Amino acid sequence: MTKDSLLEKLNNRTARVAVLGLGYVGLPFATVFADAGFNVLGIDPAVDKVEKLNAGESYIKDVTSEDVARLVKAGRLSATTDFSRLKEADAVSICVPTPLRKTGDPDLSFILSVSDELAKYMHPGMVVVLESTTYPGTTREILLPKLGEAIGLKVGQDFFLAFSPERVDPGREDWTTINTPKVIGGITEACTEVAATWYRGALETVVSVSSSEVAEMAKLLENTFRMINIGLVNEMAVMCDRLGIDVWEVIDAAATKPFGFMKFTPGPGLGGHCIPIDPLYLSWKLRSLNYTAKFIELASEINLGMPRYVVQKVQDALNDHGKALKGSKVLVLGVAYKPDIDDLRESPAIDVIGLLTQKGAEVEYHDPYVSHLKEEEFDLVCVPDLLTAVRQADCVVIVTNHSTYDYPAILEAAQCIVDTRNALGSAGRDNPKVVRL
Repeated sequence: MTKDSLLEKLNNRTARVAVLGLGYVGLPFATVFADAGFNVLGIDPAVDKVEKLNAGESYIKDVTSEDVARLVKAGRLSATTDFSRLKEADAVSICVPTPLRKTGDPDLSFILSVSDELAKYMHPGMVVVLESTTYPGTTREILLPKLGEAIGLKVGQDFFLAFSPERVDPGREDWTTINTPKVIGGITEACTEVAATWYRGALETVVSVSSSEVAEMAKLLENTFRMINIGLVNEMAVMCDRLGIDVWEVIDAAATKPFGFMKFTPGPGLGGHCIPIDPLYLSWKLRSLNYTAKFIELASEINLGMPRYVVQKVQDALNDHGKALKGSKVLVLGVAYKPDIDDLRESPAIDVIGLLTQKGAEVEYHDPYVSHLKEEEFDLVCVPDLLTAVRQADCVVIVTNHSTYDYPAILEAAQCIVDTRNALGSAGRDNPKVVRL
């Protein structure tokens, strides 16, 4: 009866939804389900996020303030810092960060913290889905004991537990939370059925798999595939440089093949929450089983070395102009991890700026989406006048190729450019001012 009554609530959208974590994954998820007719409560310890959300304001580019205000006014979306409100919930989505420690080990502290809070308010007739990327076995080994066995609830009967990997790509408009296919795998068949029923209430395509471990591993395969191929093409850039061959022309030529090839491009390093981090969760898990994930380890080594490679390119470019890196003015263009967003998570620009600073360069930056950049080694404010800063710089480094930049004007104004993204295209190919990755 517990399962049937919960399914009925999910099907008629009277189930009360709670979203734990209101970041890049949680807020879009909350608004999509509220828009589908569910009553959604977001829970986050960050007071500023909660206050903005309740005031009808969005702090994430992928979600408009107009949508938030409309849903808040309709009474279908609200937020709180009070975890005790979980006792009201029928369906709970866990959307908290899963970073890596500096040692390279998974940091599950956010998952552990929210699951401890959730365990206090678990009751029969709940479905819980973990969205946070992690290593295979986390849902069964970490969440299940806390949410079920320790408090006397039987999974698949009293409550339902599943994993569904987030597939958020900030800034995209073609594939969003609603239409990106959603993989889901439960601890039991009943768990998968209940969780999939919930998600089908708002999402266009739900793909059920046989277990939470399969769903966890699918996410890691997706991002490991991208990490390794980026590592391959980054190494290709280094090899082409040694051979005196234009790697961008090579890639474009290879991409004309209509089968058996997928285009990846090199860059200054990996950014974002997923690709630089997720494969290392898998590598860590395998080390505990006395197995070395060789492809992951090698790709990570190559990708982590790209910021240093970029700085060497800057140093060589300045040397060709009769200048030393130490004391030179270097302007970094773009510090977000990808074009046309404000997301700084794991951005290679941070490493590039840090290394340039260590070597004595006078570093400034410009990014139309990031007004202030503060790290342990530096505290910078975006330059107010882009072209003036370009003219004054001894070297301009294009790290993030935002589409808003007027690249012909930048090329004309600059003394020297290191283009890590081929942002200048053919205009930079044979220009003596330009050094390309």
